[in-house]
Amino acid sequence: MLIDYETLKFIWWILVGALLIGFAITDGMDMGVASLLPFVGRTDDERRVVINVVGPHWDGNQVWLITAGGAIFAAWPDVYAAAFSGFYMAMLLVLFALFFRPLGFDYRAKIDDARWRRVWDWALFAGSIIPALIFGVAFGNLLQGVPFHLDEMLRAHYEGSLLTALLPLLNPFALLAGVISVAMLCMHGGVWLQLRTTAPISERVKGAITLMGLVAVLGFVLGGVWIAYGIDGFRVVSQPAPGGVSDPLAKTVVMEHGAWLAIYSKVPLSMLAPAIGIGGPLVTILLSRLNRPGLGFVTSALSVAGIIGTAGLSMFPFIMPSKTHPGSSLTVWDATSSHLTLTVMFWVVVIFLPLVLIYTVWCYRRMWGKVTLDHVQTHGHSAY
Repeated sequence: MLIDYETLKFIWWILVGALLIGFAITDGMDMGVASLLPFVGRTDDERRVVINVVGPHWDGNQVWLITAGGAIFAAWPDVYAAAFSGFYMAMLLVLFALFFRPLGFDYRAKIDDARWRRVWDWALFAGSIIPALIFGVAFGNLLQGVPFHLDEMLRAHYEGSLLTALLPLLNPFALLAGVISVAMLCMHGGVWLQLRTTAPISERVKGAITLMGLVAVLGFVLGGVWIAYGIDGFRVVSQPAPGGVSDPLAKTVVMEHGAWLAIYSKVPLSMLAPAIGIGGPLVTILLSRLNRPGLGFVTSALSVAGIIGTAGLSMFPFIMPSKTHPGSSLTVWDATSSHLTLTVMFWVVVIFLPLVLIYTVWCYRRMWGKVTLDHVQTHGHSAY
């Protein structure tokens, strides 16, 4: 079956968004757990319990990030090139932080020394909270627009030097988005921790879920107000037919007040995303307090999808807007690969994604159960 080019472009916007949400729900959960590690684990054995909750799955979950990066490279090569150029220092910071995760998981138990293990506990904390913060900061900068332009060869050029590229990214709105990201993932990881552990950890983590959930909601609402009254969005004035050959420079774009909110009046159903982003954490907090972490994990996952989905829907069809040269902005319609590439990749996803999901569910099912203090104390050789 041959799918028309315009439809394929839209399908790949959905698929890339789904991959990013899948990464946030799975590996973001692991990052949230590790970010809470020094605070909910009071003793070495308790911290070993926390680590063993995510230890068997963290590396498989991180594949979602690699897959999302590969999908962006193949489906949106212009976005991949422009993003990896402009966010180079930020991505290096994320990469270096991620180095601590495999080292922390693998080396923590090598030496039976409290100071050694404490160092790796904080390494796991840093290797989780820094990427969570930077990913949120990246979304915050995309909503404000990125200072780049495309030349006639479609090469991206940025203002400023490489050494000073990181500091402008850390602006107030972007940092707010980073705080939302950290709070959202810590709440999500906290619910998973409550589901997979017993007292005292499962009781202690309730406070963290409540705090992080409230921070996520308040930050999300504040971010929405900030976008409504303080940040200009982008709007396409004219462009070639969406089903035509991709050419990012063949359109006219303007920045105007309220443009990021236009979709919610045009497509009222899209209001579900911010509604879930606000209501989801509040319901998660309630379910956590009622000792229903299973349902709480579902609502927490929906919260993650709602918050990320709100950002994606607000920006649609923009993927990477340019605040210095709006006409160079990259959109769903003009930053994509060829029709043939998108078609081949689509059928690869249709065939292999269900297999990956089935295998992932099987792994979790096989290793399901509570992780207890008795377990890590009795099976020291198999615990982190």
